[in-house]
Amino acid sequence: MSNNFAIIMAGGIGSRFWPMSQETHPKQFLDVLGIGKTLIQMTYERLTKIVPDNQIYVVTNEMYADLVKSQIPLSDAQILTEPMRKNTAACIAYASHKIYDINPDANLIVAPSDHLILQEERFYEIVKVALEKANSGDSLVTLGIKPSRPDTGYGYIQFEDGGDILMGEVRKVKQFTEKPNRELAELFVKSGDYYWNSGIFIWKAKTIIESLNKFKPSLNQLFATKGNDYNTPQEQTFINKAFTDCEDISIDFAVLENAKNVHVVLANFGWSDLGTWGSLDTHLDHDVEGNAVIGDKVHMFESENCIVNLPNGKMAVLQGLTDYIIVEAHDILMVVKKDHEQRIKSYLGEVKKKDPDYFKKK
Repeated sequence: MSNNFAIIMAGGIGSRFWPMSQETHPKQFLDVLGIGKTLIQMTYERLTKIVPDNQIYVVTNEMYADLVKSQIPLSDAQILTEPMRKNTAACIAYASHKIYDINPDANLIVAPSDHLILQEERFYEIVKVALEKANSGDSLVTLGIKPSRPDTGYGYIQFEDGGDILMGEVRKVKQFTEKPNRELAELFVKSGDYYWNSGIFIWKAKTIIESLNKFKPSLNQLFATKGNDYNTPQEQTFINKAFTDCEDISIDFAVLENAKNVHVVLANFGWSDLGTWGSLDTHLDHDVEGNAVIGDKVHMFESENCIVNLPNGKMAVLQGLTDYIIVEAHDILMVVKKDHEQRIKSYLGEVKKKDPDYFKKK
């Protein structure tokens, strides 16, 4: 384990999980399952089984540094702060260069902070396979999840077909497709050679830095220290300038869609990105009518297949509703049809335009 490092990406807002997820307190810092642990706490605890505690780093927006420190036991040096959001390529470039400066032989496990993994022992087995592949041929490895439905909110990975598909098997990646429409997603699931892109990556620090330098040299050079900036008091000043000047682009578009050394480990370990209310729905208890209810004063009548999340003590009587999401948080009530949940982010944008003064108070 001595060469294993983890990068937890925790700078997102989680706007599709609004109104519970707010810019000042986003999804990764919430106990969305009602189990007494936040998503970032669960992610950290999971990674401690395969990475030494002092080699786990969190990259987050500077406004969340105190939240990170209050929820997981990291030193200040392990909390890397971004002055602004510039997507995952910048986040990964920063952490990879910093860790490479510490250990040029480092293996990196890059994981989002807000995902759910139910079968953790199986997850560890899959990560071990990915680490072996990353070390054997300087591969960039992603974990692919067998799709259970034609979800349009996920990216898809097409891999080289041939013979029976075995869980834990490594396949060469043919292409990535980001968030297809419903018709295309149905074709992907039916074909059998497309898996969901989990957004969990395993590679050597050296390999990802070389890949960034090949496909995004201008971005990479901003984070390639010209002296001894990393792990010194000058690091934050150096990083603030790098983020100010760098391109806003995901690691998928920056590297993975261009590289020829990308492989996927085919997996199924009870994964969900918990990116939407619908993805949370599959992990909640349901009544006989299919309603998933969080809140001790909610009364449902002639309603089915709804997701309801209201504060304890909030009395609600709901009648005649089918396939709705009903959420109250931070003095905001949202009622949206389930099949419109991908629009929540755009709805939030429109509401902010129409009532900016309300959000300034939050």
